[in-house]
Amino acid sequence: MEPLAQRLRPRSLEEVCGQQHLLGPGRVFRRTMDAARATGRIPNMIFYGPSGVGKTTVAGIIAQNSGMRLHKLNGTTASTADIKAVLAEVGTLQGSGGLLLYLDEIQYFNKRQQQSLLECIEEGTVTLIASTTENPYFYIYNALLSRCTVFEFKPLSAADIALGLQRAAERLGQEGGVPVTLPPDTLHYLAESAGGDMRKALGNLEFAVTAAPAENGVRTVTPEMARQVARRTAMRYDKQGDDHYDIISAYQKSMRGSDPDAALHYLARLLEAGDLPSACRRLMVTACEDVGLAWPQIIPIVKAAVDAANMLGLPEAALPLADAVVLVATAPKSNSAHNAYYAALADVQAGRSGPIPRQLQNKHFDGEDAAVKGQHYKYAHDYPNHWVEQQYLPDSLQGVHYYTFGDNKTEQAAAAYWKRVKGAGAAKPGESGK
Repeated sequence: MEPLAQRLRPRSLEEVCGQQHLLGPGRVFRRTMDAARATGRIPNMIFYGPSGVGKTTVAGIIAQNSGMRLHKLNGTTASTADIKAVLAEVGTLQGSGGLLLYLDEIQYFNKRQQQSLLECIEEGTVTLIASTTENPYFYIYNALLSRCTVFEFKPLSAADIALGLQRAAERLGQEGGVPVTLPPDTLHYLAESAGGDMRKALGNLEFAVTAAPAENGVRTVTPEMARQVARRTAMRYDKQGDDHYDIISAYQKSMRGSDPDAALHYLARLLEAGDLPSACRRLMVTACEDVGLAWPQIIPIVKAAVDAANMLGLPEAALPLADAVVLVATAPKSNSAHNAYYAALADVQAGRSGPIPRQLQNKHFDGEDAAVKGQHYKYAHDYPNHWVEQQYLPDSLQGVHYYTFGDNKTEQAAAAYWKRVKGAGAAKPGESGK
């Protein structure tokens, strides 16, 4: 028997749950598709979004209503020969009404396979509707991308999924001859735990209904049954996909933004997916980049927490990491060293450098052509306060200041110290040398 998601696949755009930013009344996408139904002219499109949110369903509805000869290929299994077989129908009686190619998972097509579609799309002899779960701007050949309009499909809301689950329960009851009941708590749990994926929610429901006993002429799916089948299915995560980068980005930005609650939420999502390395790495990066010189002692503290987490392994690794995440999120922040380094790097990459000053070089004898002989290096520890004025930057960068003292207590104390030692010649807090 077909999976429940396939048996319940909507046959019209009105039946599709969610995606109202595309399918709602008056939306450009919906108006274009309504017009295409009358004219038979469908633009080349790429549908981008996570699995189970309606990309294939919407593409199928559009294709079935187009009146064009439809070919379906999947990027995971299709070959160049399959593409050639579709293109062979161009100009034939079979393709006289137009050819529509629906290509699912296009990200698995290599560059050459994608390029083979260019000419027919350019000439309009084949219309392409493609779908992908990966960012098309990274995975799809630019020339093909420029000939298509990209539409983003978003994860479904719990309310959208609940509506689909109610329809599914009614269908399952009809198929089995015994009504299926979903108490509110069960419906809410199944809808929330699906992670925005309708296919996943329907699969969980079908599994639970199969296990639910028929009592008093009805099958009731209890909250406990729902928890047993859906406990981990809410995790939408792929270590090579967009979800991975979105979660670690949110994790780092939440710590930078001093929101410990959000940071712990994203830490939990990383660890629940088993991605301990990303959780540790981004934590160390944030401690160095965003707390930095405002509290430099935090760096060895976080390093110790990361070492403990890797020694413990999951699930206990969560304990030292949670401590460190809260510490980083609530610590004072400074990115002054980060900014200073990248300012210096920009000069290096732009070729703004020059010979190292003679007094800093690692040689003690001058050639015969040297105008001034002798290194003349001043050893700082031989002078009061262990500092002496001396040229350190190359001649072409004299006067450049990359580092500006931050406005936190630690850096301001250092600024005051060096102002006292260096006198009027010291770089003042907030002063920019470029």
